[in-house]
Amino acid sequence: MELTADEKEMLRGKHGNAVRKSMEILQALGEIYGAKRMVDVASVQIAGVSYDNLGEAGLEFLDDMAKDGRVKVLTTLNPAGMDLENWQTLGIDPEFAKNQGRVIDAFTKMSVIATCTCTPYLIGNVPHYGEHIAWSESSAVCYANSVLAARTNREGGPSALAAALTGKTPEYGLHLDQNREAEVHVKVQAALEGTHTFSALGKVIGDKIKSKIPLITGVEKASVEELKALCASIATYGGTALFHMKGITPEAQQTPTPSQAVDVTDEDVEKAIKELTDEAADVDFVSIGCPHCSIKEIGKIAELLKGKKVKKEVWITTARPTKRIADQTGYTKTIEDAGVKFACDTCCVVAPIKGRFKTLCTDSAKGCFYARAKNKFQTRLESLEDCIAEALR
Repeated sequence: MELTADEKEMLRGKHGNAVRKSMEILQALGEIYGAKRMVDVASVQIAGVSYDNLGEAGLEFLDDMAKDGRVKVLTTLNPAGMDLENWQTLGIDPEFAKNQGRVIDAFTKMSVIATCTCTPYLIGNVPHYGEHIAWSESSAVCYANSVLAARTNREGGPSALAAALTGKTPEYGLHLDQNREAEVHVKVQAALEGTHTFSALGKVIGDKIKSKIPLITGVEKASVEELKALCASIATYGGTALFHMKGITPEAQQTPTPSQAVDVTDEDVEKAIKELTDEAADVDFVSIGCPHCSIKEIGKIAELLKGKKVKKEVWITTARPTKRIADQTGYTKTIEDAGVKFACDTCCVVAPIKGRFKTLCTDSAKGCFYARAKNKFQTRLESLEDCIAEALR
């Protein structure tokens, strides 16, 4: 891999120890994947923020990099393991809160913006068409590649941080034109409406094609909220970091239609919903916001809860900047008056909630996956409206 004079200086340590280590990580990745050069990145999204995932070993790495490392591009964080301001109300252990705070301190010392959200594209980290970035949260990576037509591989936490500290990433994988073409034609013949059906669609496609890049046809319209739901589930159940949707995503028109084709029917979508729904389970926990809620979703929740009281534990997970808009519009008061809790900066995937609940009701197939695999919860996949109805029973 050919390095520029500036990149060679980074590798020699002229710009400090953290930059040197970062360039070593990036050069090694580039050599492994056959990259010919580095490219400049416009922004970075770093996953691996929860202390529950990092532990002391991960924190030691961050502390070392923070000694002299400062990010060179706009860099945001994935959800942490707790609401950074309101963790006591959500029942987080004080010792965990202390350690999570140490993680955030290390990142902020490096000038990383501690937004702590899996939807950075909703709060200001919005790359444009064709722009190279280095993101490491699976649903956000899929959204950036597919919906925004930016270019990123799915980075690990260390490689994303390395990209942030150098402003560089090796040019391989989805940074290259030839690797962004569709590999299988997915013909959707199902009626879709609401985030839970798009979430189920992602599971169906993921199960059918795994990590291949699909060209999806037959979907007439899709909102931002439905697309983020699809991105989360298709990445979770199949591992793909890019899809094209005819008439909806920017690169769909220019990708050739693959000869391999699969069909998705109403029966497929209904089956996926049933597979993620434990019918006999008694719901004791309702959570909306995987990926993090948009202000539009929060407004809808406020409308459904106005003048009512929930009878179960209910969390709305979202980015703190989005919550501040909800504060200003009066949505927060309506929702909290109904007995619902906001969980900013975190989500049910990374928060340490195992053992606290038995059954999760959500509109997210990704949320169901991690609730079962990580927290051993039973789950119910429902529409947003039905989730709120369940909370009121």
